[in-house]
Amino acid sequence: MSLDFALLLFWSKKLLATLLLPPIGPLLLIAAGLLLTARRPRAGRVLAWSGLAIAVLLTLPAGSALLLGGLEARAPIGAAELERAEAIVVLGGGRRDNAPDFGGETINRLTLERVRYGARLARQSGLPVLVSGGAPGGGIPEATLMRQALEEEFGVPVRWAERASLDTRQNAQFSAVLLHAAGVRRIALVTHAAHLPRARAEFEAAGLEVIDAPTAWLGFPGGTPRALDLLPGAGAAYASWMATHEWLGRLAYRLSR
Repeated sequence: MSLDFALLLFWSKKLLATLLLPPIGPLLLIAAGLLLTARRPRAGRVLAWSGLAIAVLLTLPAGSALLLGGLEARAPIGAAELERAEAIVVLGGGRRDNAPDFGGETINRLTLERVRYGARLARQSGLPVLVSGGAPGGGIPEATLMRQALEEEFGVPVRWAERASLDTRQNAQFSAVLLHAAGVRRIALVTHAAHLPRARAEFEAAGLEVIDAPTAWLGFPGGTPRALDLLPGAGAAYASWMATHEWLGRLAYRLSR
């Protein structure tokens, strides 16, 4: 059996990210500190308490907002900007394998948020749509599921479906091949606001001019916290996970260039 290096690299990155991202990352710090306490009590306590402090901070909206501050675009795409685009590109964000209500598999929450906004922009502009996302774990590619959702549920036709990519870099590289063949050079790129800076960099490196089309902001509305936003919660923990994921992704992007 031949070794698929690209797939091996993808899962290696996934494993490393799992170890670094919350909740595992802070828990590993706590565990390491507790183990170190027997030999070096002071250093062990510092490490364990640091892990606990990070874990708590990541459940606070103020903590997630701090992480998201340097990531999320501040404004949605404008009508004049959308008119400049030649196509709309919607990036996959994952799928839900256990979806018996949809016949087996469907797009997950992240992808649905992007697909919904992409459909809105497509109806507003009449631009052709490309969806991008593969199937690293086997099964139906994300792009196929995205196409089904757009055409069957939103009534928006999809011109191109890029089904081979494993990550954001391949989203850009493989999509650029399809778009360049069709004479498209300027795109409206639809993805989460926090993911957009990294995605834009990859698509520009692939030779496309990118117009930002962010959706699904996770930070404070208008950058101002409300009273309930100061309480810890699962929403803040999720936002912190995504923000941390993006910062690690940006670091990996810089190191690989």
